[in-house]
Amino acid sequence: MRLLRRLLTGLAALVGAGAAVYFGACVLLYDEVASVPADCGGRYADNLPTRFGHAGWPETDFSPYQMPAYEDVSFPSLDPELTIAGWYVPADPADPDASAQAPTVVLVHGRGACKRDPAVLLPAGMLHRAGFSVLLIDLRDHGSSSVEDGRYAGGSDEHRDVVAAYRWLVAERGTPADRIGLVGTSLGAGTAALAVAAEPGFAAVWLDSGFADVLRAVEDDLDNRGLPRLLAPGGLMLAPLVAGDNLMSSSPEKALERLDGRPVFITHGTADTTIRVYHADLLAAAAARGGSTVVPWIIPDAGHVDAMFILPAEYELRLVGFFRGSLEAGPG
Repeated sequence: MRLLRRLLTGLAALVGAGAAVYFGACVLLYDEVASVPADCGGRYADNLPTRFGHAGWPETDFSPYQMPAYEDVSFPSLDPELTIAGWYVPADPADPDASAQAPTVVLVHGRGACKRDPAVLLPAGMLHRAGFSVLLIDLRDHGSSSVEDGRYAGGSDEHRDVVAAYRWLVAERGTPADRIGLVGTSLGAGTAALAVAAEPGFAAVWLDSGFADVLRAVEDDLDNRGLPRLLAPGGLMLAPLVAGDNLMSSSPEKALERLDGRPVFITHGTADTTIRVYHADLLAAAAARGGSTVVPWIIPDAGHVDAMFILPAEYELRLVGFFRGSLEAGPG
């Protein structure tokens, strides 16, 4: 009996030590995955709407997409203690009234990026030269916006910044409430999906290289790193305790089920190892359950958010065509 007690005590100690190691590893994983570098981590520091490029795509000609006149703007998030910074580029700088009535698109970057990201500036330039006004924003904890906790919350908090952008356009710029669309790239596509579900005024959403479910996305990331997938649920479970962020409280996949038939465009590359291409099919199926007809544009051999750089002419044609069909039926 004494030997049995010793064995049970030893086993309990081993289990406790194993649990401590597991949850310790999960905390480290969460901190690495969620932490946001200050000011885009120094990337794209020289990019502005008037001049921008991408060191990874030196052969791409960005000059047709430069936007010659823009405004630095800011507004409160739906969490009013946070200020969201942005660039507003009017469709016609010489005619504010016409710009206010023009169809307008809000553009949302991914984790660790900001409005200086060429993957945001390029589609903004494509839309602007087609006659759209555009608003590029920095999500909380990114770029020039307020720092809440320095961590990305999987869109569960950040989508409130995007909804605030929509309401600012209507209240402060006089943009018609039914002529505002949304573009999300990378992890910002998840934020955009949550925002368009939360704000029924958004008329349409374009999702480039987005994730359907944060748990699957983290598991895939662990596979890429050669780490065990079982760390993913532990890391996400600990997020509310570490930073008060519940990354699993909101799902882009479930959000698209609530769009009541609003237009959705989904694009992804088959060579994307950051967010794997099967997420596009999951998102498209969810949008279909929400009444939207979606046929994803899947680009062979394209990596993460690469389509706009590999096929800029076709990307522009599809992007502009989608929003013309979705937004230009409004008043004006």
